[in-house]
Amino acid sequence: MGSKELLNKVLALDPQERFVIIEGLLASLDEPNQTIDNIWANEAQKRLKAYREGRLEAVPMEEIFTE
Repeated sequence: MGSKELLNKVLALDPQERFVIIEGLLASLDEPNQTIDNIWANEAQKRLKAYREGRLEAVPMEEIFTE
């Protein structure tokens, strides 16, 4: 069954059933990706180290939210 045919079948379902399918699809897209998580963790560690060594200037939260 192709994606267009599947979509047509899903659209024929009642709203509650479509909601269950949508929730399942969204949850499947939101699974953790260890590779991306590791990249961000390494970047955060580099930025923290640079801040602590004085090589990176911090911006106050209030200033960020007023822009």
